[in-house]
Amino acid sequence: MVAFGKKLKELQIQEWKGYYIEYKLLKKKVKQYAQQNEVVVQDRDYVLRDFSRMLDEQIEKIVLFILRRQGQLATRLSGLADHGDESLSHGPHHDSIVELREGYREVGRDLLRLLFFVEMNAIGLRKILKKFDKRFGYKFTNYYVKTRANHPYSQLRQVFKHVGISAVVGSISRNLADLKDDHRYYASIYDHPTLHISDPIIESIEAAESRLMNSTDFLQYLGKHAFIMQDELPFPSSEEKNTNEGYHFMSLLLNLVNTFLYMVNTYIIVPTADDYSLSLGAAATVCGVVIGSMAVAQVFSSVYFSAWSNKSYIKPLIFSSIVLLMGNTLYALAYDLDSIYVLLVGRVFCGLGSARAVNRRYISDCVPPKLRMKASAGFVSAGALGMACGPALACLFQRKFKIFKLTFNEDTLPGWFMAFAWFIYLLWLWLSFREPLLEKEEIIVQHVASDTIVETGVLEPLLLGSEKNQQDEDEQQECDELSKESREPVTSIMSAYRLLTPSVKVQLIIYFMLKYAMEILLAESSVITSYYFIWSTNKVAMFLACLGLTVLPVSIFVGSYISNVFEERQVLLASEIMVCLGIVLSFQVIIPYSAPQYILSAILTFVSAEVLEGVNLSLLSRVMSSRLSRGTYNGGLLSTEAGTLARVVADGTITVAGYWGMSKLLNITLLPSLVICISTIIATLSIYNSLY
Repeated sequence: MVAFGKKLKELQIQEWKGYYIEYKLLKKKVKQYAQQNEVVVQDRDYVLRDFSRMLDEQIEKIVLFILRRQGQLATRLSGLADHGDESLSHGPHHDSIVELREGYREVGRDLLRLLFFVEMNAIGLRKILKKFDKRFGYKFTNYYVKTRANHPYSQLRQVFKHVGISAVVGSISRNLADLKDDHRYYASIYDHPTLHISDPIIESIEAAESRLMNSTDFLQYLGKHAFIMQDELPFPSSEEKNTNEGYHFMSLLLNLVNTFLYMVNTYIIVPTADDYSLSLGAAATVCGVVIGSMAVAQVFSSVYFSAWSNKSYIKPLIFSSIVLLMGNTLYALAYDLDSIYVLLVGRVFCGLGSARAVNRRYISDCVPPKLRMKASAGFVSAGALGMACGPALACLFQRKFKIFKLTFNEDTLPGWFMAFAWFIYLLWLWLSFREPLLEKEEIIVQHVASDTIVETGVLEPLLLGSEKNQQDEDEQQECDELSKESREPVTSIMSAYRLLTPSVKVQLIIYFMLKYAMEILLAESSVITSYYFIWSTNKVAMFLACLGLTVLPVSIFVGSYISNVFEERQVLLASEIMVCLGIVLSFQVIIPYSAPQYILSAILTFVSAEVLEGVNLSLLSRVMSSRLSRGTYNGGLLSTEAGTLARVVADGTITVAGYWGMSKLLNITLLPSLVICISTIIATLSIYNSLY
């Protein structure tokens, strides 16, 4: 990883270098404040005002330059329009049309450079705000954004949400459409909003504009649920990289199949867990322990699988498949052995085989950047499909027969089915998965290549390199600091905890809350519906399957519309409130408790939690330290642990609440969800302006 200050200097457009954010100057100022604060505690208001003034000057310089360049682009577009009217007044000519089209494309290329300029400065502003908060513990970002971004004359908003550029994009798009196919094309882009202009320049501009405006489509929104870190820094359009080298589609497919099967494995027993517990002499509410034992084991398995993925991918996947095969076999045999303990051990084995940390890590490390968002969306889609297919498959297992003294019924068939599925997957994995090069191996290859170049005399003389390094001592110092801090992966949970800012902690708590609420809803569904509505296993399974199927359509709606109209922090807060409303509506207040009330409140809670998960993880990836993007204790592991711990606590709550009787189970289990949800809403309001 290269320091941002150095990367900014490398990537900046040289003729515009005087208009970029002076990131190194601001960074030195933050360091100066910190050093002075160690000697004498400085006045907090003075520091905030002084640094705010420096940022205001930087932002004003950037914004005024953007406006000036935008005016120049508008002047050139106006000139092209006049030239086009004159050239085409006597009928279209091929040479004139080609000349005009190239003129508009040239303006588009310059606009693309301006968008790249804006994006680099926006990243610099976010980074310096985060750095200030980290060094001082002040809520500077909260103060600065609240006072600047919400002001009617906000220049900060011009950098992050610049809308004037869209007018230039529209003019270029309209005129290129008008000149399409060497004749006047009268299907206006305004009359046909879905009209697609197949021009590389327009496509590049739209991609850059989407990044700048934080706009998303369905795949991008869905991919955010995976919490797989994307490349933060943009690359100039002229920079081509061979990103497909070493990419193996079948290995990625096997990785996604593992995700799908594990989610099926998790939820296939939910409709029948209470009946299975009763058949083994336990209480129906022990289903909470049966379901939750898998999550308990996953808390530990996520750590060792994450560490294992530093060395290999295929070995942990093979181990995962074997353990899951054994776990499901034990789960199925528990019926004939008449042992609730064998049942629990089987589910613990299933949890020990959770390779979701490997699944995430493989996509993050081995999938090319251009395909990573699609792969992330595939990861989430595979999980959502598995969540829906698990309960649906339970409907097909309403049979009872014996083979060699082994009982096959609605309780044991899910175990036998999953054991067979993992056996087939294990064979497929062994035959088709290709182990990618690990980071150390890549370094060795690069080192050998470098030695070869040295021997052939292609490298610059060492003296020239030394002179170049001595020209900028500050840059070297920045790289030294990075080698000590940012380049070192996080090797312990305490090191990871020290990197968590208040914003990150709140968002991890939000993730805990939404997973807790969802687990309470799903895990106790069979018990609640059987007690209040006398639903059969088939009805429970279909209800859960329908809930799982809402994930993709809701993601399409939110990703294509909601996230492009509202800010992510607005969607975050609104989703929390809707989850809270769904929980409140789920309480049994009126007797008798009706099925429509339960179904509507469950849908509201589940859908709101799904929306909340996507936007929360998106914001979390933005505010989390870059050191947590890789290594054993990475951001993906932390979020997985938070969600898994929530499931463990929720399943334990269900079992404990069973001691107060079935009539009180629903309200007792919903009460902690409500308290946690209200607490997260209050916490979100306290850090709202730092989510920028």
